[in-house]
Amino acid sequence: MYDIYNWPTSNGRKINIMVEEIGAEYKMHPVPIGKDAQFTPEFTALNPNQKIPAIVDQDGPGGKPYTLFESGAILMYMGEKHGQLFPQDMAKRYEVVQWLMFQMGGVGPMFGQTHHFRRAAPEKVPYGIERYTMETRRLWGVMDGRLADNEWLAASEFTIADIAIFPWTMRYEWQGISLDEFPNVKRWYEAIDARSGVRRGLATQLPG
Repeated sequence: MYDIYNWPTSNGRKINIMVEEIGAEYKMHPVPIGKDAQFTPEFTALNPNQKIPAIVDQDGPGGKPYTLFESGAILMYMGEKHGQLFPQDMAKRYEVVQWLMFQMGGVGPMFGQTHHFRRAAPEKVPYGIERYTMETRRLWGVMDGRLADNEWLAASEFTIADIAIFPWTMRYEWQGISLDEFPNVKRWYEAIDARSGVRRGLATQLPG
């Protein structure tokens, strides 16, 4: 049983998709970040970095509750615990890990900055818009190149790396991107979007 403390952001959606894909039991706890709920003492006790998502696995190591934050770490933990979407073979596993790190270190921060400068910044800063839009477009190109010869981003099957990146690509219009510009990503995107576990995960996400 997972208690999931979450809100519908690109990082938050990863975890709902994951638990639906692996068939895990969970309970959602809303953390409305627009109301600064992530800064409460209760949530800070779960994640000192005050970011969603965070989870408590009520049947963690040793049968005791186990708290975890950082979406990438949560995906790895669930994948390893349930033996799904995270290969056991070392070579295949680290192929997944490297693409997961690509999301955590590249896609997430850069796409997030693009969203900020293009949509949320109180002042339109041409340098920020150009810098992050260009880098976002470059990262889309990296993914398109990878997917030219691979069905999925890592290994030969759908994994936590695909789950990590997909929610960020859902905001392609915010980034000034057309899926038609990146046909390999578009094929991958549509395949993920059609998965029943993904659809359930998105449907059960908290309203934003």
